[in-house]
Amino acid sequence: MKERLMSQSKSEKMPLYRHGDVLVRRVAAIPEDAKKRLHLTLAEGEITGHSHRIAEPKAAKLYELRGQRFLEVTEDQATLVHEEHGPITLSRGCYLVWQQREYSPQEIRIVRD
Repeated sequence: MKERLMSQSKSEKMPLYRHGDVLVRRVAAIPEDAKKRLHLTLAEGEITGHSHRIAEPKAAKLYELRGQRFLEVTEDQATLVHEEHGPITLSRGCYLVWQQREYSPQEIRIVRD
């Protein structure tokens, strides 16, 4: 997915959060054909076993569509946590979730904590 820099007024409406190698941006809605997942882990670490996840099990729902993850915060707020990063409080709403990628001449790969 190609991202653009947002103007200040637009970023205020659609805030972008960085949590280590995971990025979370508010979106207007979750695609209707996205499938609900039974967990709230946004991304797992490859080596450490740590994960970016929602701390409150009933505060959110996670969806996936074609490898893209979407988070719906259903309570007033939900807390994004990870063993190596400070918590981020997300307010009620819908979010797009993706992991940082890095380029090498051989491939474009996902960065993992």
